[in-house]
Amino acid sequence: MRSMNRFLRFASAAAVVTAMAFGVGVTSAEAAGDKLIIQLNSGKVVIKLRPDLAPKHVERVKTLAAQGFYDGVKWHRVMEGFMAQTGDPTGTGMGGSKLPDLPAEFTPEPYKRGTVGAARTQDPDSANSQFFICFDDNGCRGLTGQYTVWGEVVDGMELVDKIKRGAPGSGTVANPDVMEKVTVE
Repeated sequence: MRSMNRFLRFASAAAVVTAMAFGVGVTSAEAAGDKLIIQLNSGKVVIKLRPDLAPKHVERVKTLAAQGFYDGVKWHRVMEGFMAQTGDPTGTGMGGSKLPDLPAEFTPEPYKRGTVGAARTQDPDSANSQFFICFDDNGCRGLTGQYTVWGEVVDGMELVDKIKRGAPGSGTVANPDVMEKVTVE
C-alpha cells in the first residue's frame, strides 16, 4: 500500500509538471484531487480541499479526518443566512483537538455560498479543528481576508441547506444534526 501511495503522489506531481510544460493551467488543488467527504444522515457533502490557499489548514483537516476526530461531531452553531459550524467534539463551540492552534492563512479569496472556512476566536492564530460552511454569497462576505478559506463544497450543498438551524441570534442548536463519518478521498 505504501508503494502505491508513493506511486500516486509521483503520478500526480508528474501530471502537474506535464501540464505546466504545455501551458495548461492546473492548480495544486486540482492536481492533488483531495476531497473531504462528510456523510450526513441525508447524504454526502463533498468539499474540494484548497491547499493552494491554506496548506496548513488542509493538512490539519486531513489529519483529523484520518483519525476519525470528526465522526459523530455536531453542527453546534447554525445561523440562517450565514453559516453552519461544526468541528468541536464538545458540541459547545469551545472545544478543539489536542493539536496546537494554526497560524492564520488569510487570502483575498471571497467567501460565498459553499465556501468552507476555519472558525477561530478573536486571535487570528487560534484556528484548530472547527470549521463552517457559508449558506449564501452575502452572509459571509465580511469574513473575506479575516478567516482562512480551506475548501469549497462541490457536491451536496442542498444537504448543507437542510442542516437544522439554531436559535435566532446565537445559532445554538438544541437537537443538532451530526457528521456521521468524515473521510478524505
